[in-house]
Amino acid sequence: SEFVEDNGVDRLSKLPDDVLLNIVERLDIADVERTTILSRRWKQIPAILSKIFIMVASFQPKHEGRKLTSDDIVRANTNVLEATRSILVKRAGGPHTIHLLRMQFYLGDESIFIGHAVANTIATHKVASVEFTILTKVRTKFTNNDLLTHGRQFMSFLDSCPNTFGGLARLTLENLRLGESDFPKIFSICKQLEVLCLYHCDMGIESLLEVEHSQLSELVIGRSVLIKRVDLKWVPKLTVLKFNMFRSQDDPFCLGYVPLLQTVSIINTGFSWHKMLKISELLGETAISNLHLNFKSEKIWVKPEGRRQLLPVLHKLRLVNLINISEECDLTWIMFILQGAPTLKELRILVRDHLCEMVTGERRKKYAFSEEKDKGLEWEPSASDFKHHNLAELRIYGRFEAEEKIVRFARNIMEAAVNLEDIKLYKSPVCENCKNMHQEWTLKEKSLLSYKLSKGMLSSLVRIQFPSLGEIFTWPKYWS
Repeated sequence: SEFVEDNGVDRLSKLPDDVLLNIVERLDIADVERTTILSRRWKQIPAILSKIFIMVASFQPKHEGRKLTSDDIVRANTNVLEATRSILVKRAGGPHTIHLLRMQFYLGDESIFIGHAVANTIATHKVASVEFTILTKVRTKFTNNDLLTHGRQFMSFLDSCPNTFGGLARLTLENLRLGESDFPKIFSICKQLEVLCLYHCDMGIESLLEVEHSQLSELVIGRSVLIKRVDLKWVPKLTVLKFNMFRSQDDPFCLGYVPLLQTVSIINTGFSWHKMLKISELLGETAISNLHLNFKSEKIWVKPEGRRQLLPVLHKLRLVNLINISEECDLTWIMFILQGAPTLKELRILVRDHLCEMVTGERRKKYAFSEEKDKGLEWEPSASDFKHHNLAELRIYGRFEAEEKIVRFARNIMEAAVNLEDIKLYKSPVCENCKNMHQEWTLKEKSLLSYKLSKGMLSSLVRIQFPSLGEIFTWPKYWS
């Protein structure tokens, strides 16, 4: 090894404690355990780690394409339990604080023993933050009975380990159907909870989720399509709300007392029967700074509104992401956001028909997909000479098959945003299925687009750039 010198002493072991710790804390927990056999000094490392990540994925079979069996899951969970006990026992009576204990495991019989091990650690050690991600068996579809069984298992786990859940800072749950009184119980026990992520969790058809919590700062609702509405009644520290997929014909959430709300993110596939949401009504009396909307290359489900309606909720808005706008749609409607958000600094849009994910053919009619994706977007500016004084950067991502619409939109922005500094044009980000698409600009493409954008704009000082998508900006996975 290049790290071993002639005298047999490895260079890594000569590193200062803080550097060595920084390296080890980046390792898989199984590898951390293996390092303890290297030397007496390495054996002490687990007892002083400030960050401990024990993830069930580290103990699952690595064979690609092989489906996990029930035995695989039990074995992986058992290994998580053994690793938890092994790592945490080494810290017994030690003076070092665990700044972050992050656990990922499957819901099952072993969960309670994992919970008890963590509870003992919380009771006998200094632990600043504990995070749980609780998975369910690997399947693509779950029956109602599966969801109900998972819900009962989770509530039994919660009841058996109240001290553990009482110390959690972050909790991620999936594939649960809970009773009407279960969520209030979860909120009352998990008093320190700062982040709650719910994926495919509900209380049955058209259920209402009411949230009252003093510490919660981030709430993620993902694919919980049977929830009719989330009512955020009293969440005084909430700063981030993410909502992925809703099937209700009403507003998906209602904002009560959320005075610190800064970021709202909504993903939805708009069907023909979805109503158009009004941002002014949806956001109520809040004044957010970041807005992220993902239309999944389908119907646009926001209704353009006037400056008078929008100004109370968008007057502090600084960043807007509009993602997966279908290439069929005209882009003129986006200007209504600029008119209602005078402090907006950065606007990003992604224009593409993402065929890897879109439903095509006869299935569109069967599932009521909208055939007019920009129906209801008719909008006229309140003043033809409208000017925006704060927008500094426009980023456009796309496949540029809709080039004329994109160019027309960009020129509209250039005319309205008098202090615009940069327009950055990117090829569309790709998924695993469309990664063979060309993602670098050719010289001809750059020259032609630059000409079309700047033609006739003699006074414009806007820099037109064509960055590579790879290193400069990675689209958040949540928005893919």
